[in-house]
Amino acid sequence: MMVILKRVAKAGFVNFTRGGLVSFAAVLVMTITLSVISAIIMLQAVLYSSLDQIKNKVDVTIYFNVGASEDKIMALKNSLSQLPEVSAVTYTSATEALKLFRDRHQDDYPTIQALDEIKENPLGAYLNVKAKEISQYESIANFMKSDNALVLGTAPIIDKINYHQNKLVIDRLNGIINGAQKLGFLVTLMLVIISIIVTFNTIRLTIFISKEEIGVMQLVGASKMRVHGPFMVEGAIYGIIATFLTFIIFLPLTFWLGRNMADFLGMNMYDYYVSNFFQIGGIVLLSGIVLGVISSFMAVRKYLNK
Repeated sequence: MMVILKRVAKAGFVNFTRGGLVSFAAVLVMTITLSVISAIIMLQAVLYSSLDQIKNKVDVTIYFNVGASEDKIMALKNSLSQLPEVSAVTYTSATEALKLFRDRHQDDYPTIQALDEIKENPLGAYLNVKAKEISQYESIANFMKSDNALVLGTAPIIDKINYHQNKLVIDRLNGIINGAQKLGFLVTLMLVIISIIVTFNTIRLTIFISKEEIGVMQLVGASKMRVHGPFMVEGAIYGIIATFLTFIIFLPLTFWLGRNMADFLGMNMYDYYVSNFFQIGGIVLLSGIVLGVISSFMAVRKYLNK
């Protein structure tokens, strides 16, 4: 059995070298396809990293009317803390809010002067609410709309809630990610089809070149594995070589991106590529081999099973 496998592998390599420029074209197209697959994986990593960074900054901020009773605010804080969706609630008093405002605008003399002239604190207290999951902010916002939350006693204490502004940012970024995934899928599908067509025709040409040799093997009773196997190996070789060429392209490319674009992208592409090299490499290698073998199988089935 091992002898047969060695002969099949050797014959597949001979077929590959015999293809010349046609084999090179098949490898080139497959390399482009695998490069696009790698690029899509990296792009998704960047988009999800950006989404995570924004999600970490998202919260529900509840601003209270000036002069709202602290007892009522603390009662609402306790109610929110008991919700299963809430991970943390932070209270900032009106005095603390004014101090933070002054610190942020310390270089803005007209604003500070206006505050000094008012003499009274124009700001109210507020609560920052963090949810356990990004999808749970909706239910927290709905709770805040309820009568029990908005009115504690006889008068409303809440001025505004900023949830919907943050939700718009999250929804837009999710839309970008979904759009990028769909576009990436369509581009990859198109290149996969092109790769299959080119490899299919390359294997077909190899079959025609080896037609007499195949005929002799079939006459002497050679097994299907001995006749068909070399072409399957040839397809796999296309995928393996294309995979290594993709690695050669992406290692220096991600290194450059990591050195020059880390701040813009929000992550170091080289560090991500190296730390996930075996996962990404496994996906790319498997994709290359599968593409090559499927193309070869289709050609063999069409032209050797007549």
